[in-house]
Amino acid sequence: MEKDVLISIKGMQEYGGVEPDVIELVTRGRLVHSGKRWTLTYQESELTGLEDTQTTIQMEGQQVTLLRVGSYNTQMVFEEARRHLSMYNTPYGTVTVGVNTRRLIADLNEQGGDIEVDYSIDVDHTVAGRNIFHIKVKDMAPQLWSEEVQPADADMDQPSRPERPVAYRAEQTDFRFFQP
Repeated sequence: MEKDVLISIKGMQEYGGVEPDVIELVTRGRLVHSGKRWTLTYQESELTGLEDTQTTIQMEGQQVTLLRVGSYNTQMVFEEARRHLSMYNTPYGTVTVGVNTRRLIADLNEQGGDIEVDYSIDVDHTVAGRNIFHIKVKDMAPQLWSEEVQPADADMDQPSRPERPVAYRAEQTDFRFFQP
């Protein structure tokens, strides 16, 4: 199974006790199901700070892997209550980080689904920050488009589909796991 999907991503980063930084992205992507593996792929944008980077999220069993290829290359493995090492390549250099997954929800099917990961990043075993991302995946079928992703002047007979990702700073957090 392979299909076009609408992807809504909400990410939160919390570092050093300062107010969490929350950003949302709505974009088109591709969902593929092969055997026991689900693969979600989308293009990042300059709005997220990851211009010219393709993100792939693979879900198999109770493990989620995030792969980024382009300006920022990385592979991060998320498995609840486990720590994995990751190399994070940026235009400024390479950093080895530990990824400690606190909680993981991953539920994808042919209609879409949700992935939510609550994890911390450490450098040399010192926690550098906490991150949570929630990804909602919906079939691109016109009947599933909601008013919240259509422009106000959209023709209701012809659903609007974003050609490029739309990102914005969110003012609230509504993650299932987030409790500052």
